[in-house]
Amino acid sequence: MPKESTHAITLKAQRLKIKEKGQKYPPGTVTLQVLGSGAKGAPRSLYLFTDQSRYLFNCGEGTQRLAHEHKMKLSKLEHIFITQGTWQNLGGLPGVVLTIQDVGVPEITLHGPSGVDEIFTATKRFVVLKNMTVKAATCSPNNVYEDNAIRVSYVPIAREKASTEESDSGTEQGSSDDDIDYYGHAVDTNPNKNTPKAVLKTTTPESPSHNKAKDVQVRRCVMCYIVRLQPRPGSLCLEKCVEAGVPPGPLLGRLKGGEDVVLDDGRIVRSSDVTMSADPGPVFLVVECPDESFLDSFVQNSAFSKYQVGQAGVDEMPMLVAHFSPRQIIENPKYKEWMEKFSPSTHHLILNEGNTCMGSSAVHRIQHKLNLLEPSVFPLLQDHVVLKESMCPTPNSEVSSDISARTNSTPDLGYDFNIVNAKTFCNISLRPRKPLDNCTKVVCDPEEYKSEVMNIEGFPVELNKLASQLGGLAGRSEGEYPNVIFLGTGSCIPNKTRNTSGILLNISDDKCMLVDCGEGTYGQLVRFYGPEEVDRILSNLKAIYISHLHADHHIGLIGVIKGIARVRNNARLYLLAPKQIMFWLNMYDKHFENILQNVELVANQDLLFSNYQLDEGAQKSLKCDLGFERVETTFVKHCPNAFGVTFRHVDGWKIAYSGDTMPCDSFVELGKGSDLLIHEATMEDELKEEALIKLHSTTSEAVDVGRRMDAGFTMLTHFSQRYAKLPRLGETGTFGDNVGIAFDNMKVRFQDLPKLKHLYPTLRLMFQDDVDELETKAFKRQMKQERELKKKQKL
Repeated sequence: MPKESTHAITLKAQRLKIKEKGQKYPPGTVTLQVLGSGAKGAPRSLYLFTDQSRYLFNCGEGTQRLAHEHKMKLSKLEHIFITQGTWQNLGGLPGVVLTIQDVGVPEITLHGPSGVDEIFTATKRFVVLKNMTVKAATCSPNNVYEDNAIRVSYVPIAREKASTEESDSGTEQGSSDDDIDYYGHAVDTNPNKNTPKAVLKTTTPESPSHNKAKDVQVRRCVMCYIVRLQPRPGSLCLEKCVEAGVPPGPLLGRLKGGEDVVLDDGRIVRSSDVTMSADPGPVFLVVECPDESFLDSFVQNSAFSKYQVGQAGVDEMPMLVAHFSPRQIIENPKYKEWMEKFSPSTHHLILNEGNTCMGSSAVHRIQHKLNLLEPSVFPLLQDHVVLKESMCPTPNSEVSSDISARTNSTPDLGYDFNIVNAKTFCNISLRPRKPLDNCTKVVCDPEEYKSEVMNIEGFPVELNKLASQLGGLAGRSEGEYPNVIFLGTGSCIPNKTRNTSGILLNISDDKCMLVDCGEGTYGQLVRFYGPEEVDRILSNLKAIYISHLHADHHIGLIGVIKGIARVRNNARLYLLAPKQIMFWLNMYDKHFENILQNVELVANQDLLFSNYQLDEGAQKSLKCDLGFERVETTFVKHCPNAFGVTFRHVDGWKIAYSGDTMPCDSFVELGKGSDLLIHEATMEDELKEEALIKLHSTTSEAVDVGRRMDAGFTMLTHFSQRYAKLPRLGETGTFGDNVGIAFDNMKVRFQDLPKLKHLYPTLRLMFQDDVDELETKAFKRQMKQERELKKKQKL
């Protein structure tokens, strides 16, 4: 739930004061930086920052996580420019907007095709904007956006012919407006409500939230941007002033303002003689041509001609063109001819799925450390990374050649362009102008990561002890399936260590399903399996289960659906979810992209074990396609329409998943005899009161549910992000032999479960600094409570 900042008014006042002060002068430092490269599973986004302001060009799913890891501050962000209304460009908007709301940003302006702001109409029930408004800019060729830093001209590109994607998918299931308050429970004085009733309001085709004109515009229009920095007067050169004999004082200010002055000895000092050359402001373009139906309109648009050879003056030659176009379009002869019209000095920055940089080194750092404990449980990630140069094979080696062949992402243009394949942290210094810096790569250094833990006092001894303990369990084997891949084990918002909720349940070699699907789930799949193998996993993905409609459990759904559509055609995908999710999905399908052609809703409400209503045909389909004898749900104690679930397989095994909930008797009953219980453990035991308010479970409560359920093993997950590395469980972490702690990118087979009880002492030593910090916070919290208690006693 987005927190309501108690300092919102103060923060807004501070921002306004800083903004008013900065608006007087063009900024002296302006940098364009690649935030997300657009690689498979990675966001695509450009980050423009100045001394006073921040801007984003596109905001793909996962943007906020990369921004957090790389300390790209979004607190001054007020403008986001979208080239096209697709998930690759929009998927990160909900998360980014919730994040910047919490730091006092009062208003965000969306620039892009008309109707792009409808994304917030569709997400209104789970993206709750309390202290911020979202405004849509009027983007037309006759309008410009202008502030003290930049001047942006809009270049709309219309689709030449109808596309198959413009037609309705024909799967509008339950077209109704969802008026449920999914966050009201946080202030509810009666948190024990178990089965709240849904309130639905029918949406007619004439409803403003279904504006057909906007539907057409956002689907048939792409918005390109011509960006020019505001001119900056030349700065005063003090050395030249001294040489000219100008004394310190007001004369310097007059010279800086462009005024010629007369010295006491009668000499005239001209302002132009003691100031640096003015900077007229470089130009860069941000463009996208999604497919051939836009191509002729794109290459023939006269707005670009002014900046191409033959018509462009020296100051109009773009320093850079950022291409969000797909590789097959960039390699199209018409597009190449358009590119050739720019100056040879213009850099062409490519942001699309041809790139390989996923942008994160933090996920590799922790995975390499965990891999030391048990490689089968913590396998190394398979996405393409740049290793530290000292560790790379020689260029002539066979391994190096193979990697180069697999990761070569430069388009085949047959022309000497200044092509730059985007990598996170690629910097373009626009003011002052500097050569493009594409050397600041996100690099991985496995040896450094390992040495960080091996140098901890006592760790090698503890690691050897663990290896001995695990070696005694090596004889047990129950096969590869089922296995569980934890893709996201954190709550609320992603951080660099724990992503939001997502679990891959591998049922057999050719069947799998997702259990919850937070933002970035698709990217986590790519990291775990690699950009090639992930296609096989997506081909085998038969179903996605969503426990409830908080954003951190389902906002990654569209990214996964689109990923599946790229690797298989017309194959059914079961969506087991609260039926109210269809308001959001139908809105997106109608306004932006067709995503529901092959999606078949199975409402969680129809799977209630106390009132099972799934028809016989659907039951047989689930059994045939997934191998489940029975999938059953129950309402749990969280927000409205929150469910717990069990999956019972024809082979006899049973897995229970709590979703988000307080301890819940009906879920205990449903999960009786489960082989594996996956239960949320958001809070430590000392924060039981906070857990009660937010309708979450503490660690001890989750373990107790497992005991009452008589579960074979309990995995704890969904930790508050205050426990980024390790939840606070005390020195021993003793909950019995059948309790484990989930980490992102952790693979668990039934035969691995006995190993997990042995990991905690080594984990605690590995993350000792984080453990000490948690203990310090707990001590301060206790002291504060004791002081408050003494004050009450005195009264």
